[in-house]
Amino acid sequence: MRSKKKYLLITDIVIIMLSILFALILVKTDVLVNIFLASKALEIFGSFIAGIFFTSVFTTAPATVTLGEIAQINSIFLVAFFGAVGAMLGDLIIFRFVKDRFSKHLMGLLKKKGGKERIKHLLRSRHFRWLTFLLGGLIIASPLPDELAVVLLGFSKVRQSLFIPFSFVSNFIGILLIGIVARAIV
Repeated sequence: MRSKKKYLLITDIVIIMLSILFALILVKTDVLVNIFLASKALEIFGSFIAGIFFTSVFTTAPATVTLGEIAQINSIFLVAFFGAVGAMLGDLIIFRFVKDRFSKHLMGLLKKKGGKERIKHLLRSRHFRWLTFLLGGLIIASPLPDELAVVLLGFSKVRQSLFIPFSFVSNFIGILLIGIVARAIV
């Protein structure tokens, strides 16, 4: 059992390292910029693709700029809607991948230091759940990377059926605000 946990932890670390490497390659080779520039002319597709990239720590900045540029020349509500659909898909991928495994690893670490029951009680309390929803929604709506919000929501054991609409609404509001700010600046 111990070797399985160690294997899962190593697998998670390798996947994170590969995703960082992949993101760096995308940024250094301008592939990401070219994808955004090619899809920017297509309001719906461009918003959807930029929305997917809006969720990750490594691609949030160019996706935010792209969503702002698309919103300047198209309907802010359509950009926000299709960007939110893409961002929700990106968040769902992160949620399915990170939520349970990261929480289990963290609980395993906490078990070694004691106080496991108090921490479990805190994580399951109603006030903590509302706080994680509030913080998670703010993080998802902001241009901050959504991985942190997914981890917070994972601690509170949010079901996928609740996470999907929550992610969509939070991303819609965030992308809508980006579009409004982009139009106000120009």
